[in-house]
Amino acid sequence: MEIKQFEDKGLSHFSYAVLADNKVVLIDPARDPKPYYEYAKQHGAEIVGVIETHPHADFISSHYEIHKTTGATVYISEMVGADYPHQAFDEGDEISLGDKVKFKALHTPGHSPDSISIVLSEEGKDKAVFTGDTLFIGDVGRPDLREKSGKMQAKREELARQMYKSTREKLMKLEDEVVVYPAHGSGSLCGKSMSDANSSTIGQEKASNYALQDMSEDRFVEILLEDQPFIPKYFPYDVDLNKQGAPDYLESVAKVKKMEPNFHPEEGALTVDGRLGDKYKESHLPGAINIMDGEKFETWLGSIVGPDEAYYLVAEDEETLDKLIRKAAKIGYELNIKAAFVYTGKDGKSFDSFDKGKFKENKDAYTIVDIRNTSETKGDKVFDSAINIPLPELRERINEIPKDRPIVVHCAGGYRSAAGSSIVKNAFPDKTVMDMSEAIKDFN
Repeated sequence: MEIKQFEDKGLSHFSYAVLADNKVVLIDPARDPKPYYEYAKQHGAEIVGVIETHPHADFISSHYEIHKTTGATVYISEMVGADYPHQAFDEGDEISLGDKVKFKALHTPGHSPDSISIVLSEEGKDKAVFTGDTLFIGDVGRPDLREKSGKMQAKREELARQMYKSTREKLMKLEDEVVVYPAHGSGSLCGKSMSDANSSTIGQEKASNYALQDMSEDRFVEILLEDQPFIPKYFPYDVDLNKQGAPDYLESVAKVKKMEPNFHPEEGALTVDGRLGDKYKESHLPGAINIMDGEKFETWLGSIVGPDEAYYLVAEDEETLDKLIRKAAKIGYELNIKAAFVYTGKDGKSFDSFDKGKFKENKDAYTIVDIRNTSETKGDKVFDSAINIPLPELRERINEIPKDRPIVVHCAGGYRSAAGSSIVKNAFPDKTVMDMSEAIKDFN
């Protein structure tokens, strides 16, 4: 038996292939099925099953495409009410992979009401558990994502109480040496304090994971609900799309319409400009939001742009444009692209430059907008006079910003402020708006 872990750094997502007797079962696969096909081919094996621990909120899974392509059975809890062909996989159900390897389902609600964890055994001995978004390394899944999405809705406190029972009555009863393989690592928004590690053991987690320590159920609920990160706009959309089964990856990406370089969208159109900040500031299309290409492009795209908004996508060259389309597809947002094109124009809108010296001389002469998340600003306000509006809420709360002084936008390191300042400037085109960018590091 072999367990192969696949990592998508952009979404801090882990997926898995279990190989035995020339057969492969996949767990929580990413949108692009190619790596799994290549793995099976490399080992002369056949993909016979795909297990989904729950309908994911933060990425689109390729389970339905893999089923159509290979004939593999998709296993998921019947509680999901999945719209694609599948076999129910719930508490106590087992799948055999050859003569020695078995998968057993544990119903472990808490992150979602329909979450399962999968215990992998070989020759009757439990070897590993794939915990999905229930148990992470150093954390457990957040319980506040299913109040407005999916067939099954549940309130966060109810789910937090279910998480308490799932961890103590199911997962913590496994042997200490059982290896824990989660669906996410540090950087994911499905938890709040995940470790950088990509695996652990039940024993290690019982010893070090804050959520598995001895405490009352009420105290657990209190701790779990506090300081959770923001919920990106795209999360409910992805739950529903995963429940339906997404279109085939390459086919869907290929359908994105391409326009000639330096195309000009219609007035009032929403445009996402993925170029670096300095290129954007030199010249950009009216109304464009500068979500720079980077490790978290897809997360910020789905946090700033709603799933019901059609948008144009811009990059500095064809290679980067294709890369950004593929990144958008990881969260199902290729379906919302009206058209994509390269922009190299020099006659577009320019941007006000930030003068650090002048700012230091008289900070009170500026309206300072801090677009970090609320949890980041707690006890760590860089400027006392700053107005805190987290970036995912900025478009909706833009009118809370006073317009009587020049506006300076900052985040923690300079990446998010490019998007934030572009949003503010679009709203107030006649005002002086500046991006503090990486200069914020001089004030931290």
